[in-house]
Amino acid sequence: MHMTYSDAIKNGFRLVNKNWQLVLIQLGMMVISCIGFFVFIGVPLAVAFVMFGLDLTELTRLKDLLGAMREPSEIISRYLGLFLVFLVSFIIYLLVVASIGLYVFGGSAGLIGRAVRDNTVRFDLNIFFSEGKRLFFPLVGFTAIIGVIFIGVAFILGIFGGGIAAIISIAREHEATLALFLGIFFSLLLFCVGLILIACTIALTLYGVAAVVFKGEGPLRSTKETIRYLYHHPAALWLYCIIFAGYITVSFLLILFGTPFSLIPIVGTIIAIPYQLFSYAVQSYLGLVIIATTFIYYFSTEVKPHETTEMKLEPIAESSTQVPDTSPTQVSEQGPPPPEREEPK
Repeated sequence: MHMTYSDAIKNGFRLVNKNWQLVLIQLGMMVISCIGFFVFIGVPLAVAFVMFGLDLTELTRLKDLLGAMREPSEIISRYLGLFLVFLVSFIIYLLVVASIGLYVFGGSAGLIGRAVRDNTVRFDLNIFFSEGKRLFFPLVGFTAIIGVIFIGVAFILGIFGGGIAAIISIAREHEATLALFLGIFFSLLLFCVGLILIACTIALTLYGVAAVVFKGEGPLRSTKETIRYLYHHPAALWLYCIIFAGYITVSFLLILFGTPFSLIPIVGTIIAIPYQLFSYAVQSYLGLVIIATTFIYYFSTEVKPHETTEMKLEPIAESSTQVPDTSPTQVSEQGPPPPEREEPK
């Protein structure tokens, strides 16, 4: 029986509800990222201010200072040491946060994959850490491949944008109305093309991670298999578009409801902090639901049919080898042997 979209989404919610501890781990990851920002960037910058003899009060007039300096080289030459400290600290911070994030994502994806394969699996820290360790390096390679694909998508969109700007500039020289029409038309066209390319790339990422989790294949082979899977199963891409649209809608509503808090002077700031935590928890929960839903659909359409076929073929092979072994026993069990005739004396 083919799995429907509603079944996949319902099972995704059920799976995440049974493993709700993963949401707490995502919140812990956010707290670690915030603390790491102050540790790897804030502290080195404060030390650099002291070492280079800079006054912290200069930050208050930094905007006026940047306005007075017209060339970027003048800014870099004056604050070269501070710029190098910030650059090195920022790179280290990105590497540490990305490594921890991939480990946490691998543990969450591996645990969800086990729960999809076996309904009795529940959240366990040992399983989480073992899956994070198992999937860390494959996810590093797969993330590098997806990064190259994203760069290619950005390059294509940049070429389209440059061509559209050239066409609009040529049309503006002849007629302003035509230029306005072409600007609106090509802007909408570029937006739609960009949205489709980005959605396809993110879908490739999620289903590719599912291939890494369930099949244990390498990053390059998983990418090829996922492209083949999306080509033969376009319904999987539509499923991702549906749940991604739901995620964007909920995120927009959370931002819309949280905007009035910024207008209240003091109370709004106090309320905004727990509301941001609540918003991040909801977004993390929905993100895990998206992963679980895509994993469930991928498992039911790609992994399970192959496993069922192998299970059906295996007993046939065993019975064919057992036929010559059982046939002699069946003949021997038909009855007692006939009595021997006595030879005439």
